[in-house]
Amino acid sequence: MATAKTTADKKPTAAKKATASKAKSTEEKKVAVKKAPAKKAGTSKAKNIDPGERYRMTEIAAYYMAERNNFAGCAVDYWIAAEAEIAKKLAG
Repeated sequence: MATAKTTADKKPTAAKKATASKAKSTEEKKVAVKKAPAKKAGTSKAKNIDPGERYRMTEIAAYYMAERNNFAGCAVDYWIAAEAEIAKKLAG
């Protein structure tokens, strides 16, 4: 005669259910504990500025620096100072 399965074989025991529930809750807790990725130290606003815009900002800053000095001096010096000022503003 063929072996008949009893109802005990078909249903998991209470201990198995508790273990399965415990495993699920542990997995859920592990997922909930994950933290958002930390920002990199080198990220700054400067990455969001397109090169043309940065050039225009430098150009304007250099002009106003020269104007404050009555256009006495070297244009390259004003440009370098303006680049440094823009870089500082965008980094902070």
